[in-house]
Amino acid sequence: MSLADRWAGLLMKTGPNKEKQNIVWNMVGSFCYAFASMVLAFLVMRIVGEDEGGIFAFGYSTFGQQMFIVAYFGLRPFQITDGAREYRFGDYLRHRYLTCGLAVMAGLLYLLFSGYTAKKALAVFLLVCYKVIDGFADVYESEFQRSGNLHLTGKSNTFRTILSVTVFLAVLAAGRSLIPACGAAVAAQIAGVFIFDVAVLNRLPAADTRGDFRRMVPLTKAAVLLFLSVFLDFYIFSAAKYAIDAHMDDAASGYFNVIFMPTSVINLAAGFVIRPVLTYLTDYWNGKDYRSFYRMLGQISALIAALSVLAVALAAVLGRPVLAIMEGILGSAYEGSLVRYHPEFVIVVLGGGFYAILNLYYYVLVILRRQGIIFCIYAALTAAAAVIAPMMVIRDGIRGAACAYLLLMTCMAAGFAAGGLWACRKGKENG
Repeated sequence: MSLADRWAGLLMKTGPNKEKQNIVWNMVGSFCYAFASMVLAFLVMRIVGEDEGGIFAFGYSTFGQQMFIVAYFGLRPFQITDGAREYRFGDYLRHRYLTCGLAVMAGLLYLLFSGYTAKKALAVFLLVCYKVIDGFADVYESEFQRSGNLHLTGKSNTFRTILSVTVFLAVLAAGRSLIPACGAAVAAQIAGVFIFDVAVLNRLPAADTRGDFRRMVPLTKAAVLLFLSVFLDFYIFSAAKYAIDAHMDDAASGYFNVIFMPTSVINLAAGFVIRPVLTYLTDYWNGKDYRSFYRMLGQISALIAALSVLAVALAAVLGRPVLAIMEGILGSAYEGSLVRYHPEFVIVVLGGGFYAILNLYYYVLVILRRQGIIFCIYAALTAAAAVIAPMMVIRDGIRGAACAYLLLMTCMAAGFAAGGLWACRKGKENG
């Protein structure tokens, strides 16, 4: 047995209770990914200052993530619910080659006309590359989940994140320069895809790596509304950040990203609940077991709502001392810079709760293949976000950004819950 075979076998090993391993590793992977997203900009601010921290926050969490969405093209929920294997893994893989190339070109085009300094543009471009590679890895991780090996998805998320983040922070701390650290993170991300994804997938019996570029057109048609919807979703989610980048300085981007961190915790907790049950919800619906479908949907909705209420209460009570502690970690130069944003912190946490709810009903509509409803909701809210977020940021700065985020998330949650329940009723009647 070759070394590569032994390595793949080690990663694929689950022990006697595979279902438990699927849940545990999904939680660990989701936590690592969300934790990195939460603290990286904070650590960059600590190491190289608020301006470069703000550049990193925008490049990593906002624009880079937007290009990640172009790369993954909204196909994850479609691929993991393709239980009938209408498309082979090789088809999804070839499609991902095309979308990753498109994401890199789109990122370059945006930066050419952005008006950024050369230094900021290069840093943001490297972060785009990092996120696009993340989007490429997603096609492997989606296939792991589709084949019932969610633990492999969690392991890939965990180990790739640890590898790339460790390399990034080591280079940043050693050189005190953002650009070399971003370049090192890109190299580590590429290595992680080969070590934790490609090496394993090639030894997964259920994965059919054959593909046909002639199938790219029907696959694109099947997913294009999902892609547009997810792309618009993230724009709406990040509209306040884009508005800050356009109308305030880089430091403001960094501060807003810090108070925005709790949304990652809420989404992480929601992901722990939602991801493992997607296949069950799909099976219940396809099997016309509507009673089990509604029971599970109600339980998940109640749990997400309870977690959201708890998060808001904790933010209101503990937010101020937590922000003070974060100021202390950042250094004396940041004294008073975060505590003053405690009200905005609570507003953002409340908005994050509504975002978690809408994600659940987004997946319900995907399972029911109601892409049209999804797209209509996002199209309407995108138009609203393009007006509301800049207007509120120009008027009230960071507080305006927080209020714009809450308003948009509330409207989206209401739209998705209503649309999802309506689609379920219609589907049951026609089923």
